[in-house]
Amino acid sequence: MGRMYIRPGLPDDDNREYLPEKIKGSDIVVNENGNNSQPYPKRLEEFHGIIADDTEDEWYEYVPESYDPDKKTPLILSMHGGLMTGWGQAIYTSWTMAADRDGFIVVFPNASVGRVWQVEWGRWESDPNQPGTESNTQAPEGFLKSPEKIEDNHDVKLALGLIERMKKKYNIDEERIFMQGMSMGNMMTSLFARNFGNVLAGAAGSGCATFLSLLFDENEKIKNKAGHLAVWQSRPELNDIPPEKEEALKVNKYNRLYWMRLNECGAVPEISIRGENNFAFYKGKKADLVYLDIKNRDHGQSLDDGALIWDYLFSGVRRKKDGSIVNTGSVRERKGDAFAMAFAAEKRLAWQNNSTVEMPGKAVRWEKLKYHGLDGGQKVRGAYICVPVSTLAGFFEAQCVYSENRLSACLLLKDGRTLQFARGSIGCVIDRELTAMYCEALKRENELYISAEWFCRYVFNLHVSACDDVIYITDHFNELSVNMADLIRDILNGTPVPDNYYDMLPEGGEEN
Repeated sequence: MGRMYIRPGLPDDDNREYLPEKIKGSDIVVNENGNNSQPYPKRLEEFHGIIADDTEDEWYEYVPESYDPDKKTPLILSMHGGLMTGWGQAIYTSWTMAADRDGFIVVFPNASVGRVWQVEWGRWESDPNQPGTESNTQAPEGFLKSPEKIEDNHDVKLALGLIERMKKKYNIDEERIFMQGMSMGNMMTSLFARNFGNVLAGAAGSGCATFLSLLFDENEKIKNKAGHLAVWQSRPELNDIPPEKEEALKVNKYNRLYWMRLNECGAVPEISIRGENNFAFYKGKKADLVYLDIKNRDHGQSLDDGALIWDYLFSGVRRKKDGSIVNTGSVRERKGDAFAMAFAAEKRLAWQNNSTVEMPGKAVRWEKLKYHGLDGGQKVRGAYICVPVSTLAGFFEAQCVYSENRLSACLLLKDGRTLQFARGSIGCVIDRELTAMYCEALKRENELYISAEWFCRYVFNLHVSACDDVIYITDHFNELSVNMADLIRDILNGTPVPDNYYDMLPEGGEEN
């Protein structure tokens, strides 16, 4: 195989026009949070032709230099966002770079009319009787709506036709055909996956999630015609679609649950947080699911999104002739962090190395306050998650010894250090030295509680990130994101899936 290489580009920082046409065929790169481009790929070719409905369509093909017509080659269709183009999707993703390295073919179609796909419009709520705003119940002005019969959707026929065309033109591995889309392209990919996903081995979407009314009927049963499918979902933390935080958390959660249930995934994933990328890897009896929440990212797709999708999922799955999805080993293994802890305020369960453990009491959110000189007022100088000293001792294989009245405790660490804590004191004696902690030691549930953030950072030099009263601790850099914090909180609450999770499938199996 080849290698991945980033070509230098020509920055155009003064031009913030949306997808300016002068980029096409040039070395210009445009950078914004979520959409960071590469120079126009030199091997990207534009094609026109009639694929369906006597309508001339436009698409772009990327065939790596390493392509061998005697070898079966994977195929990916990558669907652009609304008002974008196929070539725009090529420069805003890393698909071509990954294709150069690993030798697959990528096709970037143009939407058939006005740069927008024929997609479904629905409600964020699954129940059609629930009230919804006009913006989420009908297509915005100038946007197309999918025909009632999926067979009449030209863009669906275009995708199917392009797959058949590529199979005739190139030596395509029919077990390794995939689709990915961004924003409205994600909506198009979702529409295709729920109706014709059986022709794919995997599908991936970046940006906004699918309307829940398109996924579930009024009885909260799954609506699907194509069955199980290896799926990847990328959700930028700052997506703001839908704009209300609690609604967005629910929509993202139920989009995830939809494919978890179809793929018969376990309720608890393996979790890995690498920098801003928050991964949840679900193993399924029928197919796997990867959920990625990207810290501090706006609506769109990160430049590395395509490469991540290929490396972690698409590179290692096949759909056999009998319809089954098999794992053959991906470029990167779908594994959770080997060393990780997580705690959530008011939760008795804790996360340790991809499983839960029960603590003697619930974690406590404790505020460090400043009073002096404020005429009786106060200021919050920090808020921390405090957990039992004995729990931390267990995680780090230390010995915990309490005083008889349990108001003081000593920890004997494996490296020989001794730590001593006392109720109400912000001080900790480490061997013969005194140091101040983030906040005072608390007495709860007949245990001393201390800040887990302080303990892990100061005593063991670990990386700790916090979001919405959840903290995640690893031996490498991590930034916990909003949707991952919500997922971890559900797990530590003992409710990783809702009560109706196992009733989501309609009678008779996965098809509706």
